[in-house]
Amino acid sequence: MKALAIAFIVSSAVAFSSPSYAQAKFTTEQQAQQHCPNDVVVWLNLPTGIYHLKGERWYGRTNSGAYVCEKEADAAGDRETRNGQ
Repeated sequence: MKALAIAFIVSSAVAFSSPSYAQAKFTTEQQAQQHCPNDVVVWLNLPTGIYHLKGERWYGRTNSGAYVCEKEADAAGDRETRNGQ
């Protein structure tokens, strides 16, 4: 029982310290650009972890998404769309 409690504590700590947990998400493109002035702002589809570049079909248009910095998205394990949409 003690080992189970320790395993739970360790796995909880890992979950809360992962990069995606601390990733900054913004409701406007301007807020994201202020947060990362030297990076590209992308639209992250939150349920899928796939992001879209400005000018692509789904940029700012998915039902559940946020503007984020591309480098932070990459570090969190998110990825760019593969079909250019």
